[in-house]
Amino acid sequence: MDTTQNSSQLPSTDTSTTRHAVAVDVVLFVIDQGTLKVLLIRRNQAPYAGEWAIPGGMVKPQESLDTAALRVLQEETHIGHIYLEQLYSFGEPNRDPRDRVISVAYYALVSLEQPELRAQNQNGAVWSSVNTLPNLAFDHNRIVHYALERLRNKINYTTLGFQLLPKVFTLTELQGSYEIILGRPLDKRNFRRKMLQLGILKSTRQFKTSGRQRPARLYTFAQPTVIRLQEKGIIVPFAAS
Repeated sequence: MDTTQNSSQLPSTDTSTTRHAVAVDVVLFVIDQGTLKVLLIRRNQAPYAGEWAIPGGMVKPQESLDTAALRVLQEETHIGHIYLEQLYSFGEPNRDPRDRVISVAYYALVSLEQPELRAQNQNGAVWSSVNTLPNLAFDHNRIVHYALERLRNKINYTTLGFQLLPKVFTLTELQGSYEIILGRPLDKRNFRRKMLQLGILKSTRQFKTSGRQRPARLYTFAQPTVIRLQEKGIIVPFAAS
């Protein structure tokens, strides 16, 4: 029996009529007024014109993904040096009504004391608490929630949380930043003991005075880069006791 099929009966493998685009979206975190916030941009064009979204854009032909993500952030801020990490790829077929767009998402961390940070109230940008996010364009709510879970997981085994702190800080401020990120209280004695044991804090000769309380010593981060706490023999050190 002849099993040869006519080529006209075979399913087409021509994808030339299907357009695919690659975008980057960035979740930029900051701690401001005791709250973990993300940067949102008011879209000025369709789709979702007038709605909030996280910073994002299409990857240019000659750009790497990292370069595109940094460009997107610099278009909304003047941040030159920032912690940026690739998060996940989001590629649901209908996530963008214009075309088949695959987004490579990133998350970034910045201290509010950075003088270059100028996004708030400019170019239709605001900081929004992660606890009260509006309905965002595309699938950006999902991306923010995914980034938040990644951040919460990573501060338990890396020093990633220090990227959100000012250059110098008290132990109370350090613990407060972790509690803000995790969304729960931590045992003060346990947290301080483990933090000091890690050897990643450098005591300064400065003190911070607040009201009638005793002056609190200021510390700085002793390491130039994010490190994994497993290197110190400690895993998940910040769980509440």
